[in-house]
Amino acid sequence: MAAAGVELEIDGQSVRVSSPEKPYFADLGLTKLDVVEYFLSVGSGILTALRDRPTAMERWPGGVRDDVIVATRADGRGEAFYQKRAPANTPAWVQTAEVTFPSGRTATEVAPADLATIVWMANLGTVRFHPWPVRAADTDAVDQLRIDLDPQAGVDFGMAVTAALELREVLAEAGLTGFCKTSGGRGVHVFAPIVGADFIEARHATIAIGRELARRLPEQVTMNWWKEERGERVFVDFNQMARDRLMTSAYSIRPTPRGLVSAPLDWSELPDVQPSDFTLLTMPERFAKVGDTWAGMDDLGPGSLRTALEWFERDAANGEGEMPYPPEHPKMPGEPPRVQPSKKNAANWE
Repeated sequence: MAAAGVELEIDGQSVRVSSPEKPYFADLGLTKLDVVEYFLSVGSGILTALRDRPTAMERWPGGVRDDVIVATRADGRGEAFYQKRAPANTPAWVQTAEVTFPSGRTATEVAPADLATIVWMANLGTVRFHPWPVRAADTDAVDQLRIDLDPQAGVDFGMAVTAALELREVLAEAGLTGFCKTSGGRGVHVFAPIVGADFIEARHATIAIGRELARRLPEQVTMNWWKEERGERVFVDFNQMARDRLMTSAYSIRPTPRGLVSAPLDWSELPDVQPSDFTLLTMPERFAKVGDTWAGMDDLGPGSLRTALEWFERDAANGEGEMPYPPEHPKMPGEPPRVQPSKKNAANWE
């Protein structure tokens, strides 16, 4: 017989957790209720990361196991899946917002306004949250520049740290203040609050900043979109700033048996940590001691993209302009052909 649910009272809102004893991270001995309690232990931090942001839910309703297949567009039969639209049975007290996809279609997504909503999402099996870089009040105004430093095969976390520290300086020269976190894997994410901009401006600014970083660290950093050209370097994934390409939130759980989490850090900590330092088991104690190292991000005056966009225009004048968009986007103005260099020929390139 399945275990009865438990009712949690969170800031005056009752939230039911069903099947609380269901194993969720069996290797760690953690249940569904343990996962919920993890999110409560970092409550103010996860709320800062998600508050008022339309958020796609990465749901693992049967728990996290190596044998789970994640559903894709081609095959929707996976046990785990990404849910972008708010479920039909979403309670009236859960905040939502309408977003527009690259196709022009719209959808209503959950946009958490309180911790109770985040717990409700966790009860649905959400372990990783993917918030848009916009707020519910204006879902076309990007207010966070997000840069994904993605180590390629053969590259370790240390090289991503080197790139992140140099990126911090590049951002400062552009008039922006960066905040760093582990990705939950081998990468580093750097966010910077910005004055509201459209998605194309935010992407162009990211491209320009990434190019500047690659010029300074050419042996360690690449902007090459095609994997065959990246080599053993850290890839600046500029397309994570494209519309509907969403990055893991701070405090989200990577859905692997080890239960690593995406950990916000102070810049002074970054050279001395490893991603494995931050897990479902260790983060609550860290949070109790140091709190949310990103707590001041929303209080910081947002930076302007003016300098970064000037860099983009300068580079475009020198022959480095637009770059390929993700495949789900329609063909965009000025975009080069979406053909990897090894398949380049006159028929598909000119």
